[in-house]
Amino acid sequence: MTQTYIANTQDRVDKFLSQIIEQPRNQIEALIKNNCVKIDNKVVLKSGQKLKIGQEITVEFKEAIESQSNFSEEEILQYDIKIIYEDEYILIVDKPVGLVIHDAPSVKEPTLVDWLKLKKISLSTLSGEERHGIVHRLDKGTSGLLVVAKTNEAHTNLSAQLEDKSMGRYYIACIDIPLKNDIVVEKPIGRNPNQRLKMAVTKDGRYAKTAFKKLIENKNIQDNSHKYELICAKLFTGRTHQIRVHLESLNRRILGDDLYGFKGKDSTINRIFLHAFSLYLRHPITNENFEFVAPLPQDMQNLLNQNFDKGIMNEKINKEYITSCFTDVSNWL
Repeated sequence: MTQTYIANTQDRVDKFLSQIIEQPRNQIEALIKNNCVKIDNKVVLKSGQKLKIGQEITVEFKEAIESQSNFSEEEILQYDIKIIYEDEYILIVDKPVGLVIHDAPSVKEPTLVDWLKLKKISLSTLSGEERHGIVHRLDKGTSGLLVVAKTNEAHTNLSAQLEDKSMGRYYIACIDIPLKNDIVVEKPIGRNPNQRLKMAVTKDGRYAKTAFKKLIENKNIQDNSHKYELICAKLFTGRTHQIRVHLESLNRRILGDDLYGFKGKDSTINRIFLHAFSLYLRHPITNENFEFVAPLPQDMQNLLNQNFDKGIMNEKINKEYITSCFTDVSNWL
């Protein structure tokens, strides 16, 4: 698909396209890098090239190419990826724990993108070769819902929804120490200066906002070593490790999150107990409002069954209750 635009400003070409296509600057840079952008029929070589009013900018949105994977079909299919919903424009998947979303220099294993390509699923190309179809992410250790764009039109619309917060997710987590109250955390997040794998609350970080809601405290309150709490969380921004960093700033850790200081010794806790439970969005083509739910993974459910009252869990771990938790966030401040 090719689109043509007429410059009405003397801005940089990447800035102009980012605004008119409504895509992040890094996605525009990927298009330029792949020789997909021309000005007056000449390939753009630098994203900072200045425009002249009246110039014609042509952008080619190439179809996703079936590139050769570095992994065998058996390696790629080892992950149990459940498709929750699919049509010709979007795909909703329930990502399992341990699966990386897309390739990167440090990634040495199959990714969700590898799986999507192996399944020959049509994918958008706005995010570049390594991130075909990827609109938003989940950490490797986090399970749950995410949406994949199958066309560039859908991708553009979904990205705009992320920006204006009309698309989002509710998370469920189990933490090591109960919160004192429901709380909204607004603290900037940046790279941890002392450990590159971690993020941290930093003065020069990017603005980040998370709401945390208390759900259920551990039923065995006499056993201080297992005084866990189940909480739900809503993100108002999308920073790397945001929930984990904001909890750390409250001296709380998600069970299994060794990177951010969880000290539990229970051998059954061998991964991060954080799950993207529900996803809400507006269909990018039909404008229909959707909300999807992914049941808790079995290992997380088993731990909750052992530590929390099942009756209260059934009452609170459902779409309607979780959604209702965040209707009055402004009153928490």
